[in-house]
Amino acid sequence: MLYLVLSIVTSAMIALVMRFSQGRVKGRTSMLSVNYFICMFLSGLAMGFGNVMPKADGAALTLGLGLINGLFFFLALILNQKGMESNGVVLSSIFSKVGGLLIPFALSVAFFGEQPRAVQLIGSAIAIAAIVMMNYDKGHGLKVGSMGILIALLFAEGGASSGSKVFGEIGNPDLSSNFLFWTFAAAVVICTTVSLKNKEKFGMNELIFGSLIGIPNFLSSRFTLKAVQSLPAIIVYPTRAVATIMLITIVGVLFFKEKLRKTQWIAMGAILVSLVLLNI
Repeated sequence: MLYLVLSIVTSAMIALVMRFSQGRVKGRTSMLSVNYFICMFLSGLAMGFGNVMPKADGAALTLGLGLINGLFFFLALILNQKGMESNGVVLSSIFSKVGGLLIPFALSVAFFGEQPRAVQLIGSAIAIAAIVMMNYDKGHGLKVGSMGILIALLFAEGGASSGSKVFGEIGNPDLSSNFLFWTFAAAVVICTTVSLKNKEKFGMNELIFGSLIGIPNFLSSRFTLKAVQSLPAIIVYPTRAVATIMLITIVGVLFFKEKLRKTQWIAMGAILVSLVLLNI
């Protein structure tokens, strides 16, 4: 449970740093390239750079899973941006967060034999409803633009979130740092290529905020991987999703002076209920 709590805290830190970077960073992809480079570097330190390609059982599988996971990381990023352009922030946020909760949950039940109890199913349903309520804005509505992008975003975010669970089930746990290293290596190469192609700005702010995001991002990925190795994914992913939202919201209200709508206060109550049900 400690790893899950640490995963929630560090996940919230990522979102809060990105929130603080708004208006200060022009090269968003450049900033994320720095973020992934920091993650890759910290993963390399954790495993020892001399062990990037170890002669151990499952090394090739670890490499393959890491590269695929890194691709999902990048696809989720790009599709999120595309979704915001064609459908707005509201729908993109809903599909992204629901995908990150629903796909790992379904994968764990369908392929890894995890059997949720009735209270956990109810808790997960309440968590999804709470996510929609937190992001729903009556003034802007939920008008759908390009539905295909949103569906792709849902699966890409789900794939990125599921990587830790898949590795935890079929990978060599001794190669956890290697898995994270190759995940972030793939992401940094793709992000940097796109950033250079688009001739994005790269300056001190992109470097500073990218580094500040990279540290909690690495820790969040590491703690999530540890969490799914010791707890059922049907508990980890829904709990992580809604608890992170709740923590970010609390900090936003207290420190950024953000105002919550009535539906968001109701969603906060629903989140508390879902957390109780998921962990009974």
